[in-house]
Amino acid sequence: MPTPVILDVDTGVDDALALLVAARHPDLELLGVSCVAGNVSLDRVVENTLRVLAAAGRSDVPVAAGAQRPLIESPRAATVHGTDGLGGVELAPSPRQVESEHAVEFLRRTILASTEPVTLVALAPQTNLALLLRMHPEVIDHVDRLVFMGGSASVGNATAVAEFNVWHDPEAAAIVLDSGVPAYMYGLDVFNAVAVEEYHAARLAASDEPLARVVGALLGNRVSSSHGGEPEYSGLIGDAGAVCSLVDPDALGTRLLPVHVELAGRARGQTVVNLRGRPGEDLAHGLVVDRVPVEVALTVDAPRLAGVFLDSLGLPRS
Repeated sequence: MPTPVILDVDTGVDDALALLVAARHPDLELLGVSCVAGNVSLDRVVENTLRVLAAAGRSDVPVAAGAQRPLIESPRAATVHGTDGLGGVELAPSPRQVESEHAVEFLRRTILASTEPVTLVALAPQTNLALLLRMHPEVIDHVDRLVFMGGSASVGNATAVAEFNVWHDPEAAAIVLDSGVPAYMYGLDVFNAVAVEEYHAARLAASDEPLARVVGALLGNRVSSSHGGEPEYSGLIGDAGAVCSLVDPDALGTRLLPVHVELAGRARGQTVVNLRGRPGEDLAHGLVVDRVPVEVALTVDAPRLAGVFLDSLGLPRS
């Protein structure tokens, strides 16, 4: 039986790749998509999401608009996906309209209506989910787990220590992780490892198959290099890796670890992952409170997961 999933997105390039996998894989039942401001404005996220689902042949999937800004701070769009969020990749408009209800109400209704516990896949700042869990805690018993792309057990990308999705709304991430929902963290430690080679992306972009051309164009989005040089190819499947982890969890190595979201100072937005093998002096002196462990992905068989991504879309591996 397919796993019922709901994606929460801020559709930029990598969310688009993830949506394509979730929409097309036979082992996943995509119940709907909720949108939140993040990579781009909420209106742009909604439009991008509708167009990507149409490109996947899944305009039947409902899409709901949610939070236009973080819980506390002003929105800060990402720069790596271009002004339109899709790196300039042009997709045809969707025949479907966005749902009339707010994403929080859409999430509540859809989760409670499902006959099986739902897997929430958060690929964006977790503002919608924090609002949902605070307003409607009754949904917790109907959620199997939360799989989120966010955080890092090492370096950051928004700051030296903070990953963008968590950094954009750290209060929301803290609320969600402290809610008691079982969580799986697909962070930068594995996110930055799974890619499709440039020659293969170029071949897909030149294909006669419409979906292959879309995937190739999205993979070919170039971002500014870390040293400030010319934009360079990365080929990362990005958020799509979190969706692929649902299909092939054994491709990743995980550990159950306490995770704390830092809310103050220069480390604001950092996911502090406790990798220690034994308690430290902070715990011995009661300076911190142990948290419910999160399943944290720390290693990945990158070629294997990239293969899952391509297979999910019916695309050749080479």
